[in-house]
Amino acid sequence: MITVSVPDSAVADAIGDLGDGARVIVWDPKQGDVPEAERDRVNIACIAHLSGGRTVYNRMGACPNLAVIQIPSAGYEHAAPFVPEGIALANARGVHDTRTAEFAITLALASQRGLPHVLDAQRRGKWEPYVLSPSLADRKALVVGYGSIGAAIGSRLRAMEAEVEGVATTARTASDGTVVHAIADIHSVLPSAELVFMVLPHNNATDKLVDTKFLAAMPDDALLINVGRGACVDTDALVAELESGRLRAGLDVTDPEPLPEGHPLWSAPGVIIAPHIAGFNQLTDRRYANLVRAQVRALLAGEDSVNIVVTGGQA
Repeated sequence: MITVSVPDSAVADAIGDLGDGARVIVWDPKQGDVPEAERDRVNIACIAHLSGGRTVYNRMGACPNLAVIQIPSAGYEHAAPFVPEGIALANARGVHDTRTAEFAITLALASQRGLPHVLDAQRRGKWEPYVLSPSLADRKALVVGYGSIGAAIGSRLRAMEAEVEGVATTARTASDGTVVHAIADIHSVLPSAELVFMVLPHNNATDKLVDTKFLAAMPDDALLINVGRGACVDTDALVAELESGRLRAGLDVTDPEPLPEGHPLWSAPGVIIAPHIAGFNQLTDRRYANLVRAQVRALLAGEDSVNIVVTGGQA
């Protein structure tokens, strides 16, 4: 019998009946230790958003038969250091693709069509036509980090008649036909990119990838959208470009994050800032519930678990 723990009863209801070979219990390791009667039975532990730290992962590590920790986000760098030895960490790759892509497009449209100006005029009760509002159609877009979320952004951009290319670790042609450039060649493709979408995880290779040189290679009035990780962008370099009026930005993530009160990024011209909400999703969403069911099926069948990104104790 496979036992899956979920953080609350609403998630348990969303997952529903798993059949004769599996059961769901409610346990939130953020709130306390596993119930003693379930300690030896939990095989998959699902945790809520904003759960983490050594205490939470140690509580899960106290379950001797735990095989998989299922986190609710695609990003996992915040969790990887705490995974107990021998336990696999699974991310939620694929669950948030649509929501994140939608929000990336929302930021792009809002900036391109001057929505902040329109809303400000509405608040002031003024009729102020915003004449210069280029559409996404016929713009050249570069999606940096052409994985599942990047491809979801690409498909929506193409539906809006934008020209789309991608950037990834190595050059290739994506399954959707998109030309994907190697990250090593990024500075040569930036000058033609009117829209640059960042969908990267944060690691040593991507830290402050968007620096002074990167931004300088972008054409005048280009738009930078970041729905990946804030630390992939050199904030000081971005603020300098924004204050010059040469570039614009739509940011769902920042560095530092949360962005502190009084930070110059708040007041920089041409920027839209959202509080890291692009991919945030309820664990009752059918996509997340389907992922948990897939984990159960894999464990019951003796197959590899889904979306494994780290196994604790492995270098």
